[in-house]
Amino acid sequence: MPVSVTVITLNEAAHIEACLASLAWADEILVVDSGSTDGTPDLARARGARVIVREWPGYAAQKNFAADQCAHEWILSVDADERVTPELQAEIAATLQRTPPEAGFRIPRVTWHLGRWIRTTDWYPDYQLRLYHRRRASWAARAVHESVRADGPVGQLTRDLQHFAYRDLSHHIQTMDKYTTLAAEAMRQEGRRASVLDLTLHPVAAFVRNYVLRRGVMDGSAGFVISVMNAYYVFLKFAKLRAPGLAQTPPGPAAP
Repeated sequence: MPVSVTVITLNEAAHIEACLASLAWADEILVVDSGSTDGTPDLARARGARVIVREWPGYAAQKNFAADQCAHEWILSVDADERVTPELQAEIAATLQRTPPEAGFRIPRVTWHLGRWIRTTDWYPDYQLRLYHRRRASWAARAVHESVRADGPVGQLTRDLQHFAYRDLSHHIQTMDKYTTLAAEAMRQEGRRASVLDLTLHPVAAFVRNYVLRRGVMDGSAGFVISVMNAYYVFLKFAKLRAPGLAQTPPGPAAP
């Protein structure tokens, strides 16, 4: 079965060429750009992609729009900082060749960070539902990390989708600041609250899970740093959730 690949972009000149090069096998590549100023649309066209420029309505809405514009029923959604390996491409082709009854397929994602592929901690296997039948699945809006919701059974592939999420540790920290703010706000809207115990116990549990139970120790210093960063993410999320309660009323003027 033919496959349409969708990529949504905003100022992805640093990634888009390598991303599209890994998708050259696809029957159709559609890039939906939301107003890049770094030449991303021109780079995408030069790589043979069809490009639509559209104002940003949100992650889920933009990805659903992209799927609606495609010529084929099976959609592979890829981010600009991701790469499809030949092994994953072959597995996708073999899977669709059998006319699968599934509505979609989760793909394990492996991240390159701190000079190596991270196949430990909570980062791996980071299953993502990215291959789906557009009549039976669509993107659902969430405050943090939008995802595909399928109407039917979901299968699972075995070959990795490569992810180049962070330029360096500073970029990692900046990204964490953004997503912990979104996560805290989502928790607040759900009526959740954070206690001092949450700020204390959840980060410790996260570190133990990542470094010991999820074998971060096997990745040497990189595994240790990522385990600490994942624990720090949890701490920031709960700290930001509790932040309004931490605010103190300034003392009034001294009594005469």
